[in-house]
Amino acid sequence: MPSRLLLHILAGTLSLGAVLPAQAAETHVAVAANFTGAAKEIAQAFKAKTGDEAVLSFGSTGQLYTQISQGAPFEVLLAADEARPKKAITNGLAVPDSRFTYATGKIVLWSQDPNLVRGEATLTGGNFSKIAIANPTAAPYGAAAVQAMRALKVYDQLEPRIVQGNNIAQTYQFVATGNAELGFVALSQVANTTEGSRWVVPGDLYDRIRQDAVLLKKAADSKVAKAFVAFLKGPEAARIMERYGYGTGVS
Repeated sequence: MPSRLLLHILAGTLSLGAVLPAQAAETHVAVAANFTGAAKEIAQAFKAKTGDEAVLSFGSTGQLYTQISQGAPFEVLLAADEARPKKAITNGLAVPDSRFTYATGKIVLWSQDPNLVRGEATLTGGNFSKIAIANPTAAPYGAAAVQAMRALKVYDQLEPRIVQGNNIAQTYQFVATGNAELGFVALSQVANTTEGSRWVVPGDLYDRIRQDAVLLKKAADSKVAKAFVAFLKGPEAARIMERYGYGTGVS
């Protein structure tokens, strides 16, 4: 029979095991490039609250969807539009009824030059040689830029000067590094800086940018992926998004 001392050690070991924290888990999240800053803060807040980690990968919504359709190991998609999450459900890549609008975005005409952007008249003033936009086929913020220019009847005039970034993050870099004097970027990218000059494009010049999220089929049984989605819907994430100039939900 085991000695009293051995029984005492075994009991202590079992007791210690009962109070040890559960091993941290992670979920892999595909994130539209415009949401980079906000997503990083939300992931940090999620980890601080739960101990689990959201591993983020950034790109244009079109690029991310292609990767998902080819089997990339993502569990959650935070898109820059509503079309791809809908398509993911239709094509059996996402969990039915898991789609929701997590944010609404805005575009802004921005330049590093503090004297260049002076409202819509900037687009007809001719004081620039290049204007940057995101690829309108892959990036909804690029499509919104084209819509705005067409609504203002300046697209044909400006088309020869347009340079395209693969996504909105690259578009921002074109302007930030001076490769284009100005460009249409996401408000979230410049919301927390006073550098340069900007014009927030009126929302009636382009279709509303509803950014939808969806739980992917790979995460149908993932507790941490579902916990991240729930956190994204909560007030702490909403406060972070609002600081970056986003509307939340369908508001």
